[in-house]
Amino acid sequence: MKVLIADDDAVSRRLLNRTLERAGYEVIAVEDGNTALEALDEPEGPRLALLDWVMPGLNGPAVVRAVRKKREQRYVHMILLTSKQSKEDIVEGLDSGADDYLTKPFHPAELKARLRTGERILQLEDKLVEAREEMRFKATHDSLTSLWNRGMILELLHREIERFKRGREYGEISVILGDVDYFKKVNDTFGHAAGDEVLREVAARLVGSVRSYDAVSRYGGEEFLIVMAGCGLECATARAEQIRKRIEGQPTRTQEGDVAITMSLGVAASGDWEGLDGDGLIREADAALYHAKGEGRNLVGVARPSGIACVRESKEGPEQMVQRRRT
Repeated sequence: MKVLIADDDAVSRRLLNRTLERAGYEVIAVEDGNTALEALDEPEGPRLALLDWVMPGLNGPAVVRAVRKKREQRYVHMILLTSKQSKEDIVEGLDSGADDYLTKPFHPAELKARLRTGERILQLEDKLVEAREEMRFKATHDSLTSLWNRGMILELLHREIERFKRGREYGEISVILGDVDYFKKVNDTFGHAAGDEVLREVAARLVGSVRSYDAVSRYGGEEFLIVMAGCGLECATARAEQIRKRIEGQPTRTQEGDVAITMSLGVAASGDWEGLDGDGLIREADAALYHAKGEGRNLVGVARPSGIACVRESKEGPEQMVQRRRT
């Protein structure tokens, strides 16, 4: 583990360096507080620090306070080295945010023991952070596909719609609602485990078919919702057709054999439905999806105020928009 030594006394610095290297630490030694802070600010900087109380530039407590203000930074265990022995000085050092202190002169065995304590604290901190991130992931992601879950995608959509309403420079917001065709038949024929494999593969193909900053979610069951910011109706329709072809283009391999699937999709864009909120936009996409299913499935339905169109590919190849009046 990396340890930072910040001490302006060259002899003391060398002694500390030698002691810690013999104990198996990777040592970074500096002679002033400003350089110490720069080293601790590095993305892969030391997470254990021995800071002399009095040194040029920032003193030890000032370095500690500066590090503690950076809340996004990984936790650093900091020990103040001081010849000050009054209770008031000790309280001042700990109040600055230091984790521990050592009064000079100190015994090398005590120093190593304090550092081992710091390592245990950092390990506990890492476990707590990992547990917190795991809980956050579970709260916002679908457990089967690891996509955003329904609650999170709705939050993201509502946020994008509000931004669209505040300023059009960000571009339109489009939603694509997709549903795996005849998915119940997949479960009935191949079993639910194979059905889960199909859903995971569909999720992977969806993520691979959109831009890195588009939001993809499992909306429920075999339904998937995609939110695309800065993408109008034409853009979203073209992307939905690409998704449809990608889903249809290759069977999904499962433990029970290859499963051929298709997907029907519905598209709606905020530019055509400016008075609608996120829920309303999803309703329009859902109507387009329902219409695509009614027209034979494996189609893209496009919702406009004038009606719903289905994207078809003619025998000659070019895509056609087949208009249907809304009922």
